[in-house]
Amino acid sequence: MATPKFANLQGSNFHQELKRRVNNYFVENNKASTGNFSLYFKAILLWACYISIYIHLVFYTPSTWFAIAECIMMGVLTAAIGFNVMHDGGHGSFSPSKFWNKIASFSANALGASAIMWNNKHNIIHHTYTNIDGIDDDIEIKPLLRMCTTQKKYAIHRYQHYYVWFLYTLLLIVWLFVSDYTKYFKQKVGDVALKKMSAYDHFAFWAAKLGYAFMMIVLPIYLLGFVPWLIGFMVMVLFAGFILSVVFQLAHTVEETAFPVPADTNKIENEWAIHQLNTTANFATRNKVISWFVGGLNFQIEHHLFPKISHVHYPAISKIIKKTCEEFNIKYIEYRRMRHAIVSHTLHLKNMGRA
Repeated sequence: MATPKFANLQGSNFHQELKRRVNNYFVENNKASTGNFSLYFKAILLWACYISIYIHLVFYTPSTWFAIAECIMMGVLTAAIGFNVMHDGGHGSFSPSKFWNKIASFSANALGASAIMWNNKHNIIHHTYTNIDGIDDDIEIKPLLRMCTTQKKYAIHRYQHYYVWFLYTLLLIVWLFVSDYTKYFKQKVGDVALKKMSAYDHFAFWAAKLGYAFMMIVLPIYLLGFVPWLIGFMVMVLFAGFILSVVFQLAHTVEETAFPVPADTNKIENEWAIHQLNTTANFATRNKVISWFVGGLNFQIEHHLFPKISHVHYPAISKIIKKTCEEFNIKYIEYRRMRHAIVSHTLHLKNMGRA
């Protein structure tokens, strides 16, 4: 599928006005749009906890139930580091320094994923062609799930709103051991070709994969044995996968979000900014604990419109964006409580399975 083009709406200055107002916020308040001390402290805290638990599990061998609890915590920390450190770093918003952004983005490698594949899948494709079937890899879970009406419906989809929660636990393990390698060897994300990889990119991909395999598979098996490793590793990746999946899906696959279909001319009917608002939803925006843990990704609208701005600023600029949307009569999708977004996601899957 050829990548579509977005419409250039004559007379629309929504995106320009939005950028002007958000830029003025940072100028008037004398703030950098990148991360600040609170983000750097959080990054250090999360990584310190992750490394400490790993060392205790592998080298000090706690009792079984304590070890399982630590593996659950490592799964939670894996998701948290991905949300807060890797994600901002990958978008260049973690720090004003390119070096520290690169280091932060390499958190993906340390957690077993490929930063290179993530950049292509997420930054380039998902952020541009959000919720477009056949291009956005985040809604390509066929044939197990049907996310939109343009995807083929099978009898099993009638029950997808029940079994989806188990499938979500598998996200990370499939990501680490299947998806990254599929993209690497096919040199494609779905049907979209990857940007040509340099020799350094190939080296970085394999160094990350082999390094993770040694630290998280070979060494623990050698020191602890196969069965204890298998139980602990599965507990960690299943918990992390579930958290990552839920946060990703609540942002785009709920009842109110759209799944635009390109016209015969291969054009999307809206300009890019309006497309992002139509395909993206916020959730739990008043819950500071959730906002802290998910790295502001519950403010997904703000992230999609301004991915180069660090998540620490999303609550502030959300007020500007919401007000601008009201003035231009553009829908701003928000579920103020997380449970409302979960219900909406469940109903969306139910509708897609029966429609």
